[in-house]
Amino acid sequence: MTSDTAPLLADALAAGTLVLDGGLSNQLGAAGHDLSDELWSARLLADQPEAIAEAHLAYYEAGADVAITSSYQATFEGFAKRGIKHERAAELMAESVELAVDAAVDAGGRGIERPLYVAASVGPYGAMLADGSEYRGRYGLSVAELEAFHRPRLEVLDFVGPDVLAFETIPDADEAVALLRAVRGLRTPAWLSYSIAGDRTRAGQPLEEAFALAAEADEIIAVGVNCCAPEDVEGAVEIAARVTGKPVVVYPNSGETWDANARAWTGRSTFTAEQVEGWRTSGARLIGGCCRVGPEAIASIARTLKPGSRLRK
Repeated sequence: MTSDTAPLLADALAAGTLVLDGGLSNQLGAAGHDLSDELWSARLLADQPEAIAEAHLAYYEAGADVAITSSYQATFEGFAKRGIKHERAAELMAESVELAVDAAVDAGGRGIERPLYVAASVGPYGAMLADGSEYRGRYGLSVAELEAFHRPRLEVLDFVGPDVLAFETIPDADEAVALLRAVRGLRTPAWLSYSIAGDRTRAGQPLEEAFALAAEADEIIAVGVNCCAPEDVEGAVEIAARVTGKPVVVYPNSGETWDANARAWTGRSTFTAEQVEGWRTSGARLIGGCCRVGPEAIASIARTLKPGSRLRK
């Protein structure tokens, strides 16, 4: 994305392991921004876009090769609840990609010369509901209805031209089927990343069956898991690699637990940079963090995955 001569992301993953960024909300919250709104970080697209660009830049400077945009909860339906009309909503979705691209350019201006990539976040239907159903799935919608929900924003994000579409935190294999249908005919490839508990999706389907859906999908360049406990990652990586033969993407949470009633994280972090070596051995080629994993942890991952390299020149 930062250079016309940079390899495509699929080629870069085939050549080695890349570092993904950490939790965007984590970085925005640490900078003092209120994310209690139903739009979550997408609210800042309209209110404080420069804050989003700064968060992306912090991760690039920490060693991330790939930044995920702030469009996870950006949907036409979600924006409409806030009185934002369709045309303006499309502009904000497009801006989420442009802000990440701007951050990559700024990183280059600060001496970072490695190829940098932008992944346009596509969260599940449940993220729009903002009621926690993204961690359950089973919305009561048909595959066709879910496809109709996702396709319009995929078209917007595809038009702007990110390096990849990040289908992330998908709790249900039925929604994965809808996304695999919705991405057909677009020019931008995608990765498919489930939210899991143990060896099953959040909706309860075996991971072998869930990953198998993407095995023959040419549009999908990587499969994996995110927004899960670090302890669940290694087994999922092995299954994903074996079932699909594709590069695996992993970015778990810190290991802490979200208390929805108290709206606070509890417990302690179990995420360590040393775990990533095992994940890479099992087949992971794009490794980062999700909720509660910030730039410091990403820097540790980068040092672990690329020992001796100069992450910043």
